[in-house]
Amino acid sequence: MTSAVIGDSIPATGNHAASEVRSCDTTTLPVCLTAQKFIKLHAVVAVVFLLIGGIGAILLGLTRWPAVHLLSAEWYYRVLTLHGLNMLIFWILNFEIAILYFAGPVLLNSRLFSKAMAWVCFGLMLVGGVMVDIAILQGRSDVLMTSYVPLKAAPHFYLGIILVAVGTLVGVINFLLTVYIAKRDHTYEGSVPLVTFGAIAAAIIAVVTLLHGAVVMIPTWLWSMGVIPQIDAGWYRITWWGLGHMSQQVNVCAMVACWYLLGTLTVGSKPINQAVCRGAFVLYILFINLASAHHILVDPGVGAGWKIWNTSYAMYLAVLASMIHGFTVPASIEVAQRKKGFNQGLFGWLANAPWSNPGFSGFFLSLVIFGFGGGITGVVLGTQQINIMAHNTMRIPGHFHVTVVGGTTLAFMALTYYVVPLIFQKEFYAKGLCRIQPYLFGGGIVMAALGMSFAGSYGVPRRHWDIGLTGGQFAHDFGAGADLMLGVMGVGTVLAFLGLLLFILLVVAAVFLGRSNAGRAMDPWHGTAAIAEGVGETTEEDDHNTPGTLVLVAVFLLSFAVYYFANWKWLSDVWEVR
Repeated sequence: MTSAVIGDSIPATGNHAASEVRSCDTTTLPVCLTAQKFIKLHAVVAVVFLLIGGIGAILLGLTRWPAVHLLSAEWYYRVLTLHGLNMLIFWILNFEIAILYFAGPVLLNSRLFSKAMAWVCFGLMLVGGVMVDIAILQGRSDVLMTSYVPLKAAPHFYLGIILVAVGTLVGVINFLLTVYIAKRDHTYEGSVPLVTFGAIAAAIIAVVTLLHGAVVMIPTWLWSMGVIPQIDAGWYRITWWGLGHMSQQVNVCAMVACWYLLGTLTVGSKPINQAVCRGAFVLYILFINLASAHHILVDPGVGAGWKIWNTSYAMYLAVLASMIHGFTVPASIEVAQRKKGFNQGLFGWLANAPWSNPGFSGFFLSLVIFGFGGGITGVVLGTQQINIMAHNTMRIPGHFHVTVVGGTTLAFMALTYYVVPLIFQKEFYAKGLCRIQPYLFGGGIVMAALGMSFAGSYGVPRRHWDIGLTGGQFAHDFGAGADLMLGVMGVGTVLAFLGLLLFILLVVAAVFLGRSNAGRAMDPWHGTAAIAEGVGETTEEDDHNTPGTLVLVAVFLLSFAVYYFANWKWLSDVWEVR
């Protein structure tokens, strides 16, 4: 028997007693009750931090929108710090720990290795996140997400980040030890499921990431208390990005694992070649750290040869991994849909996909937004010569809002539409609103990111309160086009915030007030019967006819080429060759 995308339906007779496990009524997967408890805890806390970060987002969007310009300068930088840490760290890391506790115990038919470690992980992450938010709101830590020295925050700001990092590391180790005991006790047969493999890749990258965090944050904490006289700013910048960038690649691995999982849950898709998919995850592990260099391409602390090698050559091996997943995921959807009889033309399989299922629409929008928005812009901005023009403009937040928000956050939202009915065993209210939520949030993020990116192309800087405002201290006329794009960003931010707020309200209502579905096998979104059909991988005999996906890939590559060479044309206009 071979492993499946989300695990074969193995009887609940692994290394835990029957009283410690339940069988999922819908998927028949064995659910470790200890793991279930901590999945719930981390998911709830993640949504709380998401709300805090979302409030920060709407305040920032309305401040950078010149027609509104909501916050004072003092509160702008304070909220910018709050927004970045809650959205990029606390919300995502808590949700990722929940994913690890699913990918390990549940998919491998095992118990969670240590309940005590799970409590330590949860406690440290919660206390650390609260400490950081308190330090920011006290007005003593307006140092932004990167917290570059010599700007100095309050000691409990750095301590809070350290606690979150240590707690996350404990959770990652707990997951890896769960994988070990599952292998030792033969609770599954064959290779680990693909989703678990992706989670293992994320965990490995997380360990390296968190070690970078310890190297940079512990001395900085001691410096903030006066124990160490000073911190070298150049050393801090270079070392910090081993934490800052790699943490986002943990997100990418987790996001891709969610894509495979949601493809299976929503349409019964199976990866067309698991060996290739697993190889792509290995490429992330080996090469993604090198991509950190694209954040310091204009930093004088490292040489041009190192920068060019890491960003113009080695980084592309990590990019290759994303392109592999970007092909195999929609291809697996196409194969599954065509097997169901949706063979009309090139895109009949896509037109007949369950777009009214928020789990499917959220995940597929995440795939498209991440690929076309984040993937193309990320590689272009990672080119040293082009980076010189764009590195400190709003093109940068435009890029990472389509990767981390339009990609990772939207994928996690989509997964939540299955986590609540299958793990919390609660039904959603207002399913009509659930169905429009991914479109509202995804559309708003795309609009906001486009506004940021084009405003940055006009030269509007990032992380600045009053540039571009008439009469501002640093007023500069970037032109009517820049003002229009900042307005587009503002409107998109409002729409995305409404989508985020709707998501939180729907989830809270379901978790705390929803009707229990315990004891009932059900497809939560009345789409296909994919969940009940089983989720085994495809074989070599399966038909891999994917003409629609090939056309989509061709469109992607054409878009990539046009955008890339348009930037080089712009560069030649800025610096005319004489």
